[in-house]
Formats: sequence, C-alpha cells, structure tokens
Amino acid sequence: MAKVYVFLANGFEDVEALIPVDVLRRGGVEVITVSITGDSQVVETAHNVQIVADAMIEDCDFSDADLLFLPGGMPGASNLYGHEGVRQAVLAQAKAGKKVAAICAAPAVVLAQLGILDGKRATCYPGFEQMLTKADYTADLVTVDGNITTAEGPAAAFPFAYELLSQLVSKEVSDQIAEGMRFKHLMA
Repeated sequence: MAKVYVFLANGFEDVEALIPVDVLRRGGVEVITVSITGDSQVVETAHNVQIVADAMIEDCDFSDADLLFLPGGMPGASNLYGHEGVRQAVLAQAKAGKKVAAICAAPAVVLAQLGILDGKRATCYPGFEQMLTKADYTADLVTVDGNITTAEGPAAAFPFAYELLSQLVSKEVSDQIAEGMRFKHLMA
C-alpha cells in the first residue's frame, strides 16, 4: 500500500488538502495528515475550520513516504515554507527522486523557493507564477514532470487527486473512484 504524508499548516486551503486526502483514502492509499503547528494536532484552515491531524511532524519519519503533499492556501503555503522540518523533508524526498506534489500557492511558495522546480514544467495559482523563475509555467490545471506533480488551485483539487491516485495505485482504480464519485459525469 502506498503511503502519503500531507503537511497541514494553519491557513491551508480546505478543499486542496481534504479532497486529495479523501480520494486517496478511497483508493486504498495510506494517508497521514501531519500538523506542523508545533503545539497541537489541531490545524485551522484558511476558512477557519479546525481539522485534527493524524500526527505531529515531530513524531514522523518520512523515509517511508511514497509521496509528500503540500496543500496551498495563504498563509498556509508560507507557513509550510517557514517550517524547517517541512523544507528538509521535501528536499530529501525530491533529492531521492521520490514523489512530491503541491497545489495552488505551494508550488511557487515552497517548491520553487527550494529549487525543486528548477528546469521542470509546473503550474500554480495565477499570480504566483512570477515565483517560478526557473520553471516552465504551464497554466494547466495539473502538471506532471517526472516525480513532481503540481496543480493550479481549488477547482483542480479533484483532477489533481485522481492524477495522484493513478500514480500511486493505478489509472484503473483512479477511474473507478472518479466514476463512483460522479466526477466523470460532471465532466461529460
């Protein structure tokens, strides 16, 4: 079973984190939400919803991660970048050639500033693309370049989640989940 860690910082965009968590879990992926708040497993979203994370970052070892995932939202993405443990884990994951995914502001605010997007194709929330100075900005809903998957914003959360599920399990399982959730009907 694939294993995914989702970093949650105060101010993260609700749907950008929770839709992928939901879709991945439906697809049989082990998903661990990780609070980086330093004092509580409770993390507050950009829209003032309190979420109880599965674990605290201090208690996690990310060496077994198949994917590290960074949701966007502001100030969530800035809070992710400001956390040394997040930066170290994401850099180690990328350096090992393992999967990293980010959506909305997080590709620009976190991955680009860490140099992870240098020479890669990537997307992000419009207005943040000027931070992708060493990446090829696609403006697509979802962009995959090697081990890095990026997505544009809240509306991209479903296609982003199905892409990640395809990578981690299979396209067949991803298509089945998308059909069961009526996503394919919506897009028809």
